[in-house]
Amino acid sequence: MAIIPRSTYYDKHYRQTAALIRARQPYLVRNIFTGLGLCGFVIGVYSWTINAVAQDDFSDVPIPDAPAQAPHTPHTGVEKAGSEAELNQRRDETLKR
Repeated sequence: MAIIPRSTYYDKHYRQTAALIRARQPYLVRNIFTGLGLCGFVIGVYSWTINAVAQDDFSDVPIPDAPAQAPHTPHTGVEKAGSEAELNQRRDETLKR
C-alpha cells in the first residue's frame, strides 16, 4: 500500500519521465519569456527606486543643535583622565600588558 499515489510522470526514483518532458515542452518558451519579463520588471522597479531615493539631499530637514552636556555623574570608582593624551597613554599601557 503506497502512502503517496504513484504518478505516471515520475519514475520510481521520482525523476521526470519522457512523458512529463513532452507535456512541458509546449510551455517552455512561454515560461522563459514570462520569467524574463518578471525579472526585468523587478530590476526596473528596484533601479527606479534606488535612483529616486538617491536624488533626495535632505536639505529641507532641520539639523538639531548639539546635545547639552550631561550633568555631573556620580563617582563610579573609575578615575577620569584630564586630557585625551592621558587617555591614550593609559590605553597604550593597558595594551602592553
